[in-house]
Amino acid sequence: MTNIAATGSVSAEAGTGLPTRLAKGFVDRLVIIIPYLWLLFFFLVPFVIVFKISLSQTAISMPPYTPVLDFGGGWSGFVEKLKQLSVDNYTWLTQDALYFNAYVTSLIIAAISTVLTLIVGYPIAYGMARAPATIRPTLLMLVILPFWTSFLIRVYAWIGILKPEGLLNQVLLSLHVIGEPLVILNTYTAIFIGIVYSYLPFMVLPLYSSLEKMDYSLIEAAQDLGCPPIVAFWKITFPLSLPGVVAGCLLVFIPAVGEFVIPDLLGGSQTLMIGKTLWNEFFANRDWPVSSAVAVILLLLLIVPIMLFQQAQARAQEQGK
Repeated sequence: MTNIAATGSVSAEAGTGLPTRLAKGFVDRLVIIIPYLWLLFFFLVPFVIVFKISLSQTAISMPPYTPVLDFGGGWSGFVEKLKQLSVDNYTWLTQDALYFNAYVTSLIIAAISTVLTLIVGYPIAYGMARAPATIRPTLLMLVILPFWTSFLIRVYAWIGILKPEGLLNQVLLSLHVIGEPLVILNTYTAIFIGIVYSYLPFMVLPLYSSLEKMDYSLIEAAQDLGCPPIVAFWKITFPLSLPGVVAGCLLVFIPAVGEFVIPDLLGGSQTLMIGKTLWNEFFANRDWPVSSAVAVILLLLLIVPIMLFQQAQARAQEQGK
């Protein structure tokens, strides 16, 4: 009788545990499915639409391209529309040096800006991580504080600071540091200043996250063994903060490549960057197919290296195990 009762209780527990496990499995899958659905509707679908437009031809109509895919003519009509698509716009981009120069200039400016942002942001993040725990939330709030105001207003403020009669030149002239106003506005220097200022929080936050979790007893042990502070930094602190460095550089570099507002307002009309070129093709020239092709190539230039980097990181982690 005892064995029968025990068997019955085990069966009852198994019966009640099965629905719980199924419900938990459904919730786990739902947590994964929701981000994929988000990416599907807000990234993949728009990308497919832009890619289709890049294979179309410019037309004086609304929308300003042809063919416009629809199912009014049935499946045969849809297939006929697909046959009209071509890669002429991509061929055009390879024949005009303007677009190649715009891509190269954008990548160079973004790379230099990322390095400058890392140089400025690393000491800030390190100081925040080594600060007393009681004031870290305040320091973190100060880093996030610029996001409380409009990005456009902050860029316009730099115009007032950097122009020849602006605040910076007035201060330097009053201190007799310079004899005549510096020409900073409408130069690449102004673009670097604007990008570093605007994207500095994106560098500081991941760096702070990595440095704050670091075990600083390793530094103390290295110093006890006679390691100079600079050597200890490069052999211990910096390698342990590399995940934050990589994350911060990606968060700065990717949007900086396609930046439009900062080059347009601080760099002047002569600045050649791909974001500004794309805007001109889309709004000034009303050439949606070419501008879509420019956007597709820009996206591939950013996504492909990131995917290769992630694969290399995954292989390195597997080898480390």
